[in-house]
Amino acid sequence: MGLNQIGKSSGYNEASRALGANPVFSPAYGGLFRTVLVPVDLTHPGMAELAIELATALAHASDGTVHLIYVLPTLPLSAMGSDLPLALADEVQREAEQELASLAATIDLPDESVSISVHAGSVCDEVLSRAERIGADLILIGSHRPSMASYLLGSNAATIVRHSKCSVLVVR
Repeated sequence: MGLNQIGKSSGYNEASRALGANPVFSPAYGGLFRTVLVPVDLTHPGMAELAIELATALAHASDGTVHLIYVLPTLPLSAMGSDLPLALADEVQREAEQELASLAATIDLPDESVSISVHAGSVCDEVLSRAERIGADLILIGSHRPSMASYLLGSNAATIVRHSKCSVLVVR
């Protein structure tokens, strides 16, 4: 399933049925997770596909909202002897916002129920900060299967799980 079909495909229906089968996620319970934050890596958007599907199903079940966030990596440019020119940084920010907006447009929710934000810095710090600012009930993270390197060095998902003040669900 491609990203242009998120929320409109059988994947959404399957996620919705799976969540609907659990009374905690049914509308009768008032929606345990009404504000869902989904970190997206625009260099690997497929990793967020299931997370976005589940977030969409939760938003439908609880009349909630989905917030997509992308964190621009910061590059150690001191070795090059200068900082990244401001115009280039602005262009990178604009391109990321356009890509994230295109992804958000594929989500089968009213426009007012979907938001995007692009930040620069540490992925963990920015995601946790954004979760607090929007009052997230859940951070839903798509993750790749762990490799030996991530077992030894840790990962953004693991750090977010350890430090988040709200629930975190990592999906693979």
